[in-house]
Amino acid sequence: MFSLQTMFGQGNQFYDLLEESAVAAHDSAKALHEMLKVTEREPALDAFKLARLRQRDVSEKISQELVDSFITPIEREDIEALTSALYKIPKQIEKFADRYSLALQHLGHIDFAPRAAMLEQAAAVVVEMIKLLRKMKLEPMKALNDELRSIENEADRLMLELYRDIYSGKLGPLQMFLLKEFFEILEKAIDRCREAGVVAYDIVLKNS
Repeated sequence: MFSLQTMFGQGNQFYDLLEESAVAAHDSAKALHEMLKVTEREPALDAFKLARLRQRDVSEKISQELVDSFITPIEREDIEALTSALYKIPKQIEKFADRYSLALQHLGHIDFAPRAAMLEQAAAVVVEMIKLLRKMKLEPMKALNDELRSIENEADRLMLELYRDIYSGKLGPLQMFLLKEFFEILEKAIDRCREAGVVAYDIVLKNS
């Protein structure tokens, strides 16, 4: 049943849900960084599964709100695009955590924490960008978009350094494969944050 508040309200529930989604993504990135800082114990995967379940629950709520709401604060297509982009962040992070737990015996000598810290930083910027959607202020959103792009550029630079190490001839085939596999997953997670930030920036660009 539709209510007048649902039909003609300001649509703040969409901003609330999108912020909740961004926080879930950041929590997942934070959990990964914490896990990779402490490598001497068996990885716990519950935090990643919980974050993804929260993300899925929020996505379903947004989909239902789009059905129930006559008016939305921003275009429906933009809400759907941002929801999808945010959902992909913890999904990619959980992929890393699951595989890391299976290959840990081969990865103990590799320090993934610095890259995970960059991912956590990128996810934190995304949270700030989503919070700014309510205000539709272009300048602060542009500053955050530039910060996110800078993080992505630094991640790309580190990947080039990694490839130099991989093809230096000093590593065995298994080490080469694992380094490439896991660092590319982390890089893709940062890319997912960047994609979500671009959607948020574009929304403000259209509506400011």
